[in-house]
Amino acid sequence: MSVTASPQAPSAAHIARIYKTHLSGGRATLGDIFGGHIETSSDGAWLTTAEGTRFLNAGGYGVALAGYRHPVVVDHIRRQLDQHPVASRMFYEPAAAEAAAALAAVTPKGLDRIHFACSGAEATEAAMKLARLNGCRRFISMTGGYHGKTLGALSLTAREVFQAPFRPLLPGVSHVPYGDLAALRTELAMSTARACVIVEPVQGEAGVIIPPDGYLAGLRAVCDEYGALLIADEIQTGLGRLGQWWGVDRERVIPDILLSGKMLGGGVMPVSAAITTTECFRQLDRDPYLHTSTFSTSPLGMAAVSGALRVIAEERLVERAAELGQILLDRISSASAQWFGPDQVQVRGRGLLIGIEFTDASIVGDLLIELISNNIIVNHSLNSDHVLRLTPPAVITDDDVEFLVQGYLNAIEQVAIRAKAALPG
Repeated sequence: MSVTASPQAPSAAHIARIYKTHLSGGRATLGDIFGGHIETSSDGAWLTTAEGTRFLNAGGYGVALAGYRHPVVVDHIRRQLDQHPVASRMFYEPAAAEAAAALAAVTPKGLDRIHFACSGAEATEAAMKLARLNGCRRFISMTGGYHGKTLGALSLTAREVFQAPFRPLLPGVSHVPYGDLAALRTELAMSTARACVIVEPVQGEAGVIIPPDGYLAGLRAVCDEYGALLIADEIQTGLGRLGQWWGVDRERVIPDILLSGKMLGGGVMPVSAAITTTECFRQLDRDPYLHTSTFSTSPLGMAAVSGALRVIAEERLVERAAELGQILLDRISSASAQWFGPDQVQVRGRGLLIGIEFTDASIVGDLLIELISNNIIVNHSLNSDHVLRLTPPAVITDDDVEFLVQGYLNAIEQVAIRAKAALPG
């Protein structure tokens, strides 16, 4: 009897060469900086590498509120895969109908028409086209806002380093300070065309910026006063991440269009959605070919949506995110204060979206790498070099919380010691 040996796992050097040859040399450089690990599997809050090392994934840009490969989500997808993985786009597709009904059931009242897509940026583009179909010729975004990097979405994403190489961008776009209703009112008053305003209930990539109380309700009122459409970008904040189903729920605001993504695919599939009113959707009712995408209602993605929404509801992940978020906010704040003064670090968050801002931006990169050395993955913030971001799953256990806090304590101690040693004198 012959025995076939298992193929040897590729080395980090081999993977890096392929990245440099066929993918991104910059990504390869980052991979080396972060330790040259090869991720091979994930389960719950944990990621495992080729050498068998396990990392608590408190990053992932908010994708895995239910953890990775949640058995309910995987079961939904597996059953769909075994039966009907790709739709003809000609006939009724039951997985799409079920996912749409389930999503509409948990959105604010009146938001019951849905366009599914694969990425957050695609959902933003769909929302912008819906706004155009409803007479909007101007877009107003917020300073620090992040809505994706496709050309239209990038026009709304207010960071020079991302925009500059791709100009000219979409015309008729302006930006006002986040949290400043007076600035928004002034901008709308100057507009000679109907405008569309896009806002995040909490700005994620800007560094977990929390607006003043009453801001979202006031923004809705100002939009109504000037006849502007309101898009709430909840791609990162929605589906329980902030400790509520949607960030707009905190002030009982109903936008004209709501964007969802990341957790919508249950930590398994890439799925996003633009959710709107019947009135806003009217022209797509008349002509469904005005905005299409081959994989818009992929049966596998739709199965993931149904599974994800079931998990969020049945396992009370919204409530769990609120409870865990407060625990982690308190303990991360306390740990940070042991080594850095209030003029050096600020910790803020809502639910399981937590930002740690350092006056010295170099500390962010040092701490991120030190956390990796402590088997913890976190993220930087794309629109703020000063902020480290935690977006752990709501399925983490009490032991996982202790692992995260102790790892953070160890990491920040080492970073603080190095920072103090580098001071002159």
